[in-house]
This record gives sequence, C-alpha cells and structure tokens, in this order.
Amino acid sequence: MKGEGDRWSWIGRDIPARGTCVLRHRLEVCARERPDKVFVRFDDGRSWTYRETLEHSRRAAAGLAELGVKNNDVVFVLLPNGPDFLKAWFGANMLGASVAAPNTAMRGSVLQHLVTLSDAKVGVVDARYLPRLAEIETGRLRTLVVSGESEDAASRFKTVALRDCFDAADPAACPDVTVEPWQAQFILFTSGTTGPSKGAIVTYVQMFDMMMANTAGRLGADDVYLASTPLFHVGGSRVVNGMLIYGGAVVLLAQFKTDTFWDTIRTHRATACVLIGAVARFLEDQPVRADDADNPLKLVSMSPLVRDPKGFSRRFGVDVVTSYGMSELSVPIVSELNPTDPDSCGRLRPGYEARIVDDNDAEVPEGQGGELVLRAERPWTISPGYWRMPEATAAVWRNGWFHTGDRFRRNAAGDYYFIDRQKDAIRRRGENVSSFEVEAEVLTHPDVKDAAAIGVPSPLGEQDIMIVVTLRPGCSPRPEALLDWLRPRLAHYMVPRYIRYVADLPRTPSARVQKHLLRDEGITADSWDREAAGIRIRRDP
Repeated sequence: MKGEGDRWSWIGRDIPARGTCVLRHRLEVCARERPDKVFVRFDDGRSWTYRETLEHSRRAAAGLAELGVKNNDVVFVLLPNGPDFLKAWFGANMLGASVAAPNTAMRGSVLQHLVTLSDAKVGVVDARYLPRLAEIETGRLRTLVVSGESEDAASRFKTVALRDCFDAADPAACPDVTVEPWQAQFILFTSGTTGPSKGAIVTYVQMFDMMMANTAGRLGADDVYLASTPLFHVGGSRVVNGMLIYGGAVVLLAQFKTDTFWDTIRTHRATACVLIGAVARFLEDQPVRADDADNPLKLVSMSPLVRDPKGFSRRFGVDVVTSYGMSELSVPIVSELNPTDPDSCGRLRPGYEARIVDDNDAEVPEGQGGELVLRAERPWTISPGYWRMPEATAAVWRNGWFHTGDRFRRNAAGDYYFIDRQKDAIRRRGENVSSFEVEAEVLTHPDVKDAAAIGVPSPLGEQDIMIVVTLRPGCSPRPEALLDWLRPRLAHYMVPRYIRYVADLPRTPSARVQKHLLRDEGITADSWDREAAGIRIRRDP
C-alpha cells in the first residue's frame, strides 16, 4: 500500500493539463513513454499495448471523421463491454466528440427517448440491437457503424461494418485536434425521476477527479484494475480513464461472475476493483476458504459497504474503501481505509463544500436529515448540466449549489449518512431505475388505469421493484399477463418483481400519488411475487 500522506496533493483550483486528464493527449503521452506496456486486457485473451491502443483509436477516429463526426459532436454508442466499445469511445474522444452510451438493456420508448435526446447523427451499434432501433424513431441518427454480422436494420439507416469503417482505416488520417479538459467526454444517462432520463454532461476534469478521489496515493503505474462494470456506467468508464491517467493496466470483463471472481483476480494479477450493489455481499457470504487471502488484490472500492468491512479486509487481505458520488459529481465524500461504520459513506474530501438543507435551501441543524447540496473549488469538477435540458440544469443548480436530490444527515464528527432519495428513483442490483419510466410502460396496458412503481427492501440489499396498479372497470388481468406485457418493453432489471392491485392510489389534495404511504405498506399479503411463482428474468444475451 502506498503512503497516505500525499492523498490530496492533486487537489487545487487549477485545471489539470491536457496531457494529464484529456484522453487523446494522455494516450499520446503514454504511447510515447511506455509504448510496449499492456494497457488493456480482455477476457477472451487479447490485449492491447499503449501503442496498439493509440493505433486502434486513431483508426476509429479516422473512420468516424470520414462519416462527418467532428469536434464537440456526440456519437451514440450501443455496445457491450469489449474492444469495439473502446474503439468507438476512444475514436470519438480523439476527435473531441463525446460519447452517449445507454444501458444495452434499453428498448422501446425508453431507448427512443435516449437516442433522440443524444441528438447524434452517427452511432456505433452491436448488430444484435439493430432490430430495437428499427422499431423506434431515432431523431437525427441516420448512420450506423455496425459491430458483428447483420442484415440492414431499416431503410432509413446508412450502415457500414465496423471492420471496414474502423479497422481498415488509415491511422495517419486521424485529424489533428486539440481537446480541452473542460470539454464533454461523455453524456451519461441518469435515471429519470419526476420525468424521463437525463443526459449528464461529464467533462474530462470531472472524470479525472472521480478516479483520483478514491485511488490517489493508493494506486499507480504498476497496478492492474479489474473493470467488471459496464462502460456505459460511470463506474466502468472512470476505471479505464483512471488507469490511463496512472499509466497502469485495466482488465475489461464482458460480464461479472461471482463464482469465478477470485479466479479472475488471480489469473490477471489484478490489484484493484469496484464492487457495486449486492456483489460484495455475495462474496462476503461465500464459505470461508483457507486461501481467501492468497490473492493479489489490495484495494476494493465498494458501495454500499458489506456488513463487516474490517472482517472482509482481514479475510481477503485487502483494503476496503467506500464513497458517495453520482454521474453528475466526482466523488465528494470518501471513507477512510477499512471503515468501522458500515452505514457511513465517509467524510467530505478537500476541494468540496457541502450543506444539508431543507426544501427552501436553508441549512438544517447538525444531525437532522435534509438534501445534500455541493459545490467544488476546481472548475468543471461537477457536471455543467444536462444535455439539451436547460430547465433541468437550472433546477439542479439553483442558488449556486448542485442539488443531489439525496437526503443525508451528518454527525458532529463529519460522517455523512445516506437516508433516502428525494428523487423518485429505485436502486436495484447496482442500477438506478426510473419509477417514471416503469410506470409509463405499465400504463400502456389496455386494462391499467393508473400505476405507481416503488422500491421495496430486497433480501440481497438495495431494493426490488413493486408496481401498485389500479385497473379499469371490468378488467382483471392475471399478474402473469401483465408481466408478459412488460418483459419486451423494459430492460430486464426494470421488470417488477412484485405486482399489487388496489382500488385506488393514495393521493395528496393536488392529486400527487403519496408513494411514501405505499412504501410504508411495503410487501403486503396481496402482493404477487414473480420469484415465488418461479419466474426469474435474466439479462438479454
């Protein structure tokens, strides 16, 4: 473990140099200084050195430029983890373009909203997702670079094979572009709360601070980071960015598997990883083995923490850290190594100011719950706003503070405790689920009059999804039938586990549904449980 004394030396008001935090310029520096060092390993056995990564990136950039992509454009990416995602991402960033990459499980009206919101003209898409795009309106998106074998998706698209557009391109044809630290690197889609999902503009400075907050002084060029989170999540993209910043290596997994986790760690000699949602608890609950600590892992970032963080640390011979952040932020709250309080998110790090406020932005007394609001000393550390949503941007940035929409309390020692989400989102297995978007699909069923989606406690941690439904007169569909209606319309992780029929939803005098009353009732005797009925829904291949 590296010394903790210089943990915060990277923090200041100055904006980091291009060669420190901007992907294009940082990659050029690394390819020049350590050309033959492996930067990324894939779980199919392939790997790229820094020199090869730069060449793949330049080829992809040349191909995208030929299709008309230029500085400050947006490229829509619908790909799973793997080499082709990196080509699309790095190629776009080489041109100064940002990447808008939704969850690959999205479909139907939700996917349509995200495509049109991106306003992208060019997309890079896996062939298996083409039928989904053919079924929806896609705004200005007309040109698709297709990974894998496919038939033409629809007559309105111009399609070109990725191997022809990227792999066959001349890297010397990559345009010479200067990309600035304050430019957008990603448009990361957040879950909708009281409305549809938004696209958070994520700058290079923000991505830099995200990784450094948890790992500065703890990781370096000799480390190997296991990236098991999808790259369309900030938890995945920041890891790849981070190891590029350090000049280290990253192992990019196509899919996380709990039963082979430690074998994967040992095979790749991984020294760091992120464990999100219930994954850490799955590992904690596995039978104790004599060789648990016989592994190269030294730093695990987890959110939420396991029940016994210090016990996990001793058992597996690793240091554990937790933190609080979101796509719009850059990890303002970080714990000490191996925290003793599993309920705390940590303390405010240098470079940030924080307040806990009431509905009128007045600060609440110490120990009382309220909304966490933040601001940062360094420019561009927090997202400048939501892509093509000025009203939503103004609302979240009111009074000069970024409003997280999350309720916290803080004790006298400075420890921050997450209470609940003010915004109407559900957290399931590491995914933020928009209740608005689930409800919108439930309401398309002809027998449904009204619906409310809520989160209920899950035995695996976080939440499961319940929909509380009122029916039209004379209608009484079986829960299985309603489930069958939703499955092709929602991502697998958005499909409700529980369905409950009620005569009326509780409402305020202004007709807003009182979801807190439904949450208080929780899983009732009349709630139908699809898992108890033997129905388990897996991710699409």
